[in-house]
Amino acid sequence: MNAHASEPLVQVLRREAALRIVLNRPQARNALSEGLMAALQTALDEAADDKDARAIVLAANGPVFSSGHDLKEMTAHRQDADKGQKAFAGLFAQCSKLMQTIVRHPKPIIAEVQGTATAAGCQLVASCDLAVASSSAHFATPGVNIGLFCSTPMVALSRNVSRKAAMEMLLTGEMISAEDAARIGLVNHVVAPGHERAEAIMLAGKITAKSAVTVKIGKEGFYRQLEMPLAEAYDYVSGVMVENLLVRDAEEGISAFIEKREPKWEDR
Repeated sequence: MNAHASEPLVQVLRREAALRIVLNRPQARNALSEGLMAALQTALDEAADDKDARAIVLAANGPVFSSGHDLKEMTAHRQDADKGQKAFAGLFAQCSKLMQTIVRHPKPIIAEVQGTATAAGCQLVASCDLAVASSSAHFATPGVNIGLFCSTPMVALSRNVSRKAAMEMLLTGEMISAEDAARIGLVNHVVAPGHERAEAIMLAGKITAKSAVTVKIGKEGFYRQLEMPLAEAYDYVSGVMVENLLVRDAEEGISAFIEKREPKWEDR
């Protein structure tokens, strides 16, 4: 639970057509406790049905974006009769569901990283569609240093960066800078400290100006084709293109382009 019981574990703030979902356990380095993950899951589920929200920015309060799983909470379960086996299995199932919710969410999700993101915190950044980081931010998958290999963060990390870059992070556990994170493809943009919020909101604004139905179709198609062999991927996305062409906004967008005018999206 949050040490400050009156404060929500996540804050949900509206910024025009974007939602800003903020991790709010700064006193615990925004460690992903069961409670924080449940609160974030609820916020994301509700955002999926929010017709006014066309993009999501995932941010955090305090100097740390997220330190990963709550090791104190996990250690407490070692006193269970099964030494924590059931609790650990439940925890990682909960985490896996959360990360997949981000990938499968109908709306683009942008990580706004103001500070360090380690282990499952780094996984959270890697799971987002886009990421903006302060130049003072750092990233690591340091589980190897404490005898617990970052196997679940590995899934998201290895789908963002090259194999050798991922393996170096996983095997050494060393911190990398925001600039190196951008170089290997973990984040999109690095900005001066204090400017990451404005950058994330500006990026969200570029997306929210597009047709929401087109963005939804495109995001789903992007992740699905990634896991397919080449020929299967082309067969699949050819069907996606046909589906997209038949929606009203595609007809409007093409007509507007031909007529040299701004399109009027209806998100259908």
